[in-house]
Amino acid sequence: MHDSGTTSESVHELAHGCVSCTLKADLLPLLCTLAARDSVHRIVLALDPAFEAEAVCEGIAGVPVAGIIGRVDGPAARDVRVAAVVTAIDARTWPAAATGDETLGELGWAWADDDRTVAQLAVGQVDFADALVVTGGAAVESLERARLGAVLSRLAPLAPVLWAESDAAVTPGAVDALLTLVPAESRRGRVFDAHAPLLRGRPPLGPEYGVELMEFTARRPFHPERLHGALDMLFDGVVTARGRVWLATQPEEVVWLESAGGGLRIGGAGRWLAAMPEDECAAAEPDRLAMAGVRWDERFGDRDISLVILVYAADPEEIRQALHWALVDDAELLQVERAPHLVAQWPDPFGEWHADPCEPDERRPAAGDGRVTETGERARKES
Repeated sequence: MHDSGTTSESVHELAHGCVSCTLKADLLPLLCTLAARDSVHRIVLALDPAFEAEAVCEGIAGVPVAGIIGRVDGPAARDVRVAAVVTAIDARTWPAAATGDETLGELGWAWADDDRTVAQLAVGQVDFADALVVTGGAAVESLERARLGAVLSRLAPLAPVLWAESDAAVTPGAVDALLTLVPAESRRGRVFDAHAPLLRGRPPLGPEYGVELMEFTARRPFHPERLHGALDMLFDGVVTARGRVWLATQPEEVVWLESAGGGLRIGGAGRWLAAMPEDECAAAEPDRLAMAGVRWDERFGDRDISLVILVYAADPEEIRQALHWALVDDAELLQVERAPHLVAQWPDPFGEWHADPCEPDERRPAAGDGRVTETGERARKES
């Protein structure tokens, strides 16, 4: 934090090894206390590599802070605002981390019961960034540096990038200059739900150095067992995939899919508008209602499939073919429309009864209510 032209630092350790406890009991009250001082103009949080900025920003916006003398209880966002999230990565190691399948526990630096993959962490930190600092670029070949740039421009299209030839080049002045380039429409700590646009910030859609951001959309649902088999295509040569899924066996539920490297999360994200009572549907976000109105189907309402996949070293056409194969065929679609009670009896690896080989990961919901989550690496190795 800057105080009258000087900088002071303090270290705060995890409370009970828990992110949520640390936020509530330590970090958020500290932010509110510092914000009340007239001499404090900027607070910089340097997070542990395994501590996700998104969780911190979500806590600032929504977790009530209580018990501070002279302050009315409420979220820290009443006192502080997130000016920018800056993520630093190493060009020599980030591509392998973002496309791998090792868990934090396997590397020995995870907290208790934390089975996130390194890829989920690496991709999520860049995706949430308002600005990026890339070190080690001079140590990699020009083609690999260009490919990394192509990935970053698609994963965080609004984020300006500081390519630092050495750690010594990452000075406070250089970072301050970088922050002046952050556009007004950057997220700055905002957490989007599963129904927000999947392509934010106008990323490049064409291929570049073998990197491509592909879309997959469909107006018919996935067959759950065939989708389970097709998901293997998202574990090799793909940086990330995310989007909304319509499963034939779960006609009321929006299913959220999010992968990073060899890690996969699948969870519930609320109900389709077509499955809601009229009053609940009318209370939905205006943007969601507008988009649903554009694509509304007389039989199935707003139900559809919408995925965005960032390909790094895979064939987009093979991925597209595998996902098309997983869709229900015409005869099955007729069953979905006319005999949903029979379709509900189809085997469903993504149902509440989901068991091994894809063990549940209850650490964090993917989006919405997080009814089902799984780790993709287990699915890939054991299915």
